[in-house]
Parts: sequence; structure tokens; C-alpha cells
Amino acid sequence: MGAAIKQLGWKRSDLVISTKLFWGGNGPNDKGLSRKHIIEGVKASLKRLDMSYVDLLYCHRPDPSTPIEETVRAMNWVIDQGYAFYWGTSEWSAQQITEAWEVAERLGLIGPAMEQPEYNLLVREKVEKEYAVLYKNYGVGLTTWSPLASGVLTGKYMNGDIPEGSRFALDNYKHLATKSLVAETLEKVEALKPIAKELDASLAQLALAWCVKNPNVSSVISGATKLDQVVENMKALQVVPKLTPEVMKRIDEAINLKASK
Repeated sequence: MGAAIKQLGWKRSDLVISTKLFWGGNGPNDKGLSRKHIIEGVKASLKRLDMSYVDLLYCHRPDPSTPIEETVRAMNWVIDQGYAFYWGTSEWSAQQITEAWEVAERLGLIGPAMEQPEYNLLVREKVEKEYAVLYKNYGVGLTTWSPLASGVLTGKYMNGDIPEGSRFALDNYKHLATKSLVAETLEKVEALKPIAKELDASLAQLALAWCVKNPNVSSVISGATKLDQVVENMKALQVVPKLTPEVMKRIDEAINLKASK
């Protein structure tokens, strides 16, 4: 990534680069959120990126083996050294994030500014309900992942068919395919088709735009395996203005959910 940015001549200050820490090897100190692993891990990540700093640094999963205070202090040390500007969490509970903020406020330190949860039309509980207090109390923003539910919301798995070369065709995703490609889920995707057609959008673009529409979502991670998928995904930005309250209500009804409050 660092080499590509330099080769393309992009201005570093115009970019927001993130990395995350938790796993990293098989040794006893190669995972978790201890002070040792955080400091060694961020240095190793910066070396691989060929950068002197990142903008955002995520704690990629909570670490029950390390006191939250130790993690908060270590992340602030990283920031103080100029290795990162902000730190956040990924797949932490609202209670864990609140504890981190309580520690930070007690010690006069910086709390987690962002969280990276799964969020899509089929997975909504944590973002829309559990985290509600975090937006109000701490101004936490979200970088969400799996906006297309591993491709289910693109419509390419209708009738339970798994196209060759798709994610669910991979051996390590077959268990997820069995869990995801059930009749109830596919019926919801089918119900979204007329709405996408009326908006002159693909199902994927509709699903991505719906995630972006949430005011608490700062960024959406969109996975892609081909260049044309990246181009098509970016067109979701043109769909966002079309998601009026009426359209959002129809989307909720299509997937058998009440409108979010």
C-alpha cells in the first residue's frame, strides 16, 4: 500500500489510512491488546505499509485477557508518539466501549473515536440499538463491514445457486453459505428487487447506499475481487440522495422490519 501511494504520487495528508491490531502470529505475545503487542504490532504494521503513521488504529476484537486500562494507556502512547491520530475498536460491545471511555476520562486520555461493526440490511441490532448511547455520549463514528452480507444482498445467490468463483464457492466459506442461503433471507432479497429497479440501481448499490444513509456511519468497507466491482460499488453514492423517508420505509417493509427509530 505504501509503495502504491508513493508510485501514484498521492499526497499523504489527503488520505485517511487505517490499520488494526489483535492477531499477528502463533507466539504468546503475537496477539491480543497488551501494551507489548500494541506497540510492537503498530511498529510492524507501519513497516509493512512503509509509512511513518496511520490516521486510524483499530483494536480488532476485545481482549478479555488484558485490562481495558492497559489497552487505553497503550493506545494513547501510540498516539503521543505520532504513530496514529485516533484509535478505535472493532466488534466491541457497547459496554466495553463505555468502559474504555470511562477509563480515558478518568485518566485524562483519549477514548475510542470509532467502532468497526458488521452492518447491513440483514444485521442491524448492534448498530441501531446497542450502540445508540455511544453516538450520543461519545460521538463515536462507525466504519462498517459486510454491507452486502458476503454477497447475499447482491442477488447473485438467488435460488440457492452458488456461482463459480464467488465467495461462497470457497471451501472456508461453505459453512457460511449453508447458514446464509436460507429461504427466508432469499425472499427478503427478492423483495428488494423492485425498489432497486425503480431507483435505477443494482441490488448491491441499494444495499451499500442504505448503509451510507445511516448518519452514524462514517465509512463503509466494500469488498471487491474485480475492478469493475469497485467501479459499480462507488456508484452507490449516486443512490444515497434517492433514499427518501418513504423509500427507506419500503425497504424496511421489504425485509419485514419496522422502520428504525
